Amino acid sequence: MMTKTAPAVVVLGENSVAVARKMMSVLPGATLYGLAGRTSEVDVSFTSFGETLRELFAEGTPLIGICAAGILIRTLAPMLSDKRQEPPVLAVAEDGSAVVPLLGGLNGVNDLARRIAEALNVKAAITTTGDIRFRTALLSPPPGYNLANPDNAKTFISDLLAGAQVKLEGTAPWLSNSQLPIDPNGDLTIQITERLVTPAPNRLVYHPATVAIAINHIVDIASVQQLLADAKLAPASVAGIFAPLTAATNPAIHAVASTFGVPVRLFTSNQLESLLSQGYSPAQAAAIAATGTSAQPITPSSSQIAIAIAPKPINPSTIGQPRGHLAIVGTGPGASQWMSPEVREILKSATDLVGYKTYLDLVGSLADGKRRHESDNREEIARAKVALDLAAQGRYVAVVSSGDPGIYAMATAVFEVLDYYNKPEWDSIDIHVAPGISAMQAAAATIGAPLGHDFCAISLSDILKPWSIIEQRIAAAAQADFVIAFYNPVSKERTWQLAQARDILLRYRSPDTPVVLARNLGRPGQAVKVITLEELMPAVADMRTVILVGSTQTRTIQRSNGSISVYTPRRYTEDKEI
Repeated sequence: MMTKTAPAVVVLGENSVAVARKMMSVLPGATLYGLAGRTSEVDVSFTSFGETLRELFAEGTPLIGICAAGILIRTLAPMLSDKRQEPPVLAVAEDGSAVVPLLGGLNGVNDLARRIAEALNVKAAITTTGDIRFRTALLSPPPGYNLANPDNAKTFISDLLAGAQVKLEGTAPWLSNSQLPIDPNGDLTIQITERLVTPAPNRLVYHPATVAIAINHIVDIASVQQLLADAKLAPASVAGIFAPLTAATNPAIHAVASTFGVPVRLFTSNQLESLLSQGYSPAQAAAIAATGTSAQPITPSSSQIAIAIAPKPINPSTIGQPRGHLAIVGTGPGASQWMSPEVREILKSATDLVGYKTYLDLVGSLADGKRRHESDNREEIARAKVALDLAAQGRYVAVVSSGDPGIYAMATAVFEVLDYYNKPEWDSIDIHVAPGISAMQAAAATIGAPLGHDFCAISLSDILKPWSIIEQRIAAAAQADFVIAFYNPVSKERTWQLAQARDILLRYRSPDTPVVLARNLGRPGQAVKVITLEELMPAVADMRTVILVGSTQTRTIQRSNGSISVYTPRRYTEDKEI
């Protein structure tokens, strides 16, 4: 069985990072873990090697350690109990000269080792006798085949190694082309079938992924399982769940797919048009399209479910399209340590990145191998349309914002487009917003706690709303004594709004009210300083600056080292004592 989880590559020093990146070129979705203080430009930093490895192993994550085999063995030894459940574990030499599979023989460790070795241009140190002699791994068949009775495999392979002959029933090129002692009169049998059969010690049964289940309506899982049982088909032979694109949001489809551990693939109306014109139901048409066969599909009386059998294993990734995903993510103000783990995972999984070039550059190596769709910072609506169209094609699209995507950023633009320009194909998309640390949060954290009591945020840009509305909001916020975060304070074309905002505030705040100016947060050239409200001039800010104006309660503390801290007390009172 081949693992479906992307591996973790673990390195202990900077010298191993280059080798790790070379391996990861053939490991889609892999995550690079590096020891904190000794590595840089890694996906995840860790401080405890043992805890990190044991946690990943317990989650079933394949592990590739660029280190000595002994340290991996000693670290994981207390956790070894069931070889059928353990994920692949490999040791790779620091210079990439050796690839040694250690654990996970039933879950494709040897195949993984060969793939890595090929990328490093070395030979994998395969020690499994059956693999060496027969040039095939009976315990971990290739994608598209599932071993039904692994408990019988050990004795079966021992008999083969002792000289027994084996006959094949069914078709499997990976077995026919191996060096197995195949004989039509053999005492042992390997059977390849999608049908339910009873395995035996002298018979290995492989179920090929040739069965397509198609659904076009809300159905319960039990009815699907019963349909398989009535047809005497093995659940392990289910290759995927297929449906018309219009049914993409049907939760039953995804629940059934989760139950069988297979992907969902969708067909557009154009792809099914010919079959529908022949009188097939949408489910029947999807089943036939998935299997590429003209055989009549198996259907219950409702015709909302259909099953068809392909002549050879189905590769779902080549059929139809997946459900499109659109994630609008916030990377934080700029520094990589401010990016959430959720956002990192989304960026790793995405196929396409959409955004302003400056923001796409902020994600660093997480953008490697992705399709980039760059646009000017003011083209939010066009950018949102591009992202939705890409996702409707079945792609995994990440719209990248700095800060938090829901605060003066792209999340709103996407939903505006969805509301005003909605296309039928957009209805199939799964849309998700992943929050990020906002500029005002980061600015506050660098100086103390100025947002410690009630606060609000106001954009001084009058591109999308009239200045008269902005004036009203500034006055209302000032009169209500909110701490105010000003976004977009000054640009090349707008140099007067900040001065007017200050004048409005001075009607309600004292001239010595603390004001925090935070520029280029988390990026080269970061600068944070504290001035007074009367000193707030357009020349002190630009579009990369976020401004925090204190309330009447906001205080400053002069520290002994010469620095200044700013905070707004939790208690709103004239009494300054705690």
